[in-house]
Amino acid sequence: MAEGHEVIRFPFSKDQDVVHNREVEEALTTALHKESPDVVFSFDFFPVISTICATEDIQYISWIFDDPWVFLYSDTVYNACNRIYVFDKGICQAFREKGISTIHYMPLAVNVERLDGMDQRLCAGYAYDVSFVGSLYVEQFNFFDRMYDALPEYPKGYIHALMAIQMLVQGCDLIEDGLSPVIDDLAKVCPIGIEPGNTATREYMYARYLIDRRITAIERIDLLDALAKEYKIDLFTYYKGFSMPNICNHGTVGYQDGAPEVFKRSRINLNITLRSIKNGIPLRAFDILGAGGFLLSNFQSGFLDIFVPGEDFVYYENKADLVRKVSYYLEHEDERRAIARNGHDKVAAGHTYRHRVREMLDMD
Repeated sequence: MAEGHEVIRFPFSKDQDVVHNREVEEALTTALHKESPDVVFSFDFFPVISTICATEDIQYISWIFDDPWVFLYSDTVYNACNRIYVFDKGICQAFREKGISTIHYMPLAVNVERLDGMDQRLCAGYAYDVSFVGSLYVEQFNFFDRMYDALPEYPKGYIHALMAIQMLVQGCDLIEDGLSPVIDDLAKVCPIGIEPGNTATREYMYARYLIDRRITAIERIDLLDALAKEYKIDLFTYYKGFSMPNICNHGTVGYQDGAPEVFKRSRINLNITLRSIKNGIPLRAFDILGAGGFLLSNFQSGFLDIFVPGEDFVYYENKADLVRKVSYYLEHEDERRAIARNGHDKVAAGHTYRHRVREMLDMD
């Protein structure tokens, strides 16, 4: 039971065909006829579910936490049964400007109650000064490298220059808007298929799924290297083969228990946002704050919808500013703890999953 509603789980995996899947269509239709639910809900939006809900005249609520999410550009988003929530206000505005009213803005959330109830013996005292939990995307370089290495000299130089400019700018997408002159060259050496009925452009696919990830990899490694020249950095990432002086690579940690323990036991937790997320607050930031950790993040305009910089979290403006602020907050224990406490209390008071469920169900 959740908020007084009975929840029935339907097995579903995003690793299967989520656009046209006869097996899923038949199984979900049977389940809907049997259970007669008021609403179907999923994390992330799936065209096959929307199609079924439109046929059965049942409301479909989806909350997208992945970015990029190409299925958001399926023509099924127009179905009147949809109520689709995205955590990036810029994406919501872009769809609204196209006359698509099924898209709504809703920030992500965190289960503070669960994190507060974790075994305190596992989270007693600081174990790390500066930590980063997340992918470096070095294990996914093969796709970008395969494309980049096969390009002729002009498009290769063009992509290199475009990436260099994007590295200097946060909050707007220069890559997607700037790819048109070389898009045919990219498609020739590294074809990317787009499902029929999907309105995502080729520029979107190459920018979000390949180039933005590469920029993020470069940025994260550069920032960690700058910090490692001054401080020991504890890194928790998928690729255990990554190494750099003064960076301790612990490998990956589990989302449910391992990551929250790191957030609780780190004096400073870094958030370096994936570049495909333009304005929204990434889930990592909510997880850090919900665990009571101190959050030092790059600037995302979405933070200002909810949090006060310097009171609930701290953001850095560039690499030099990041190094300065790490130094400052390692030395100012009381101030750092107060900010972490404020951030925790703010998400606990209004930004848990329970709050979001109420918002979804109460929206007309």
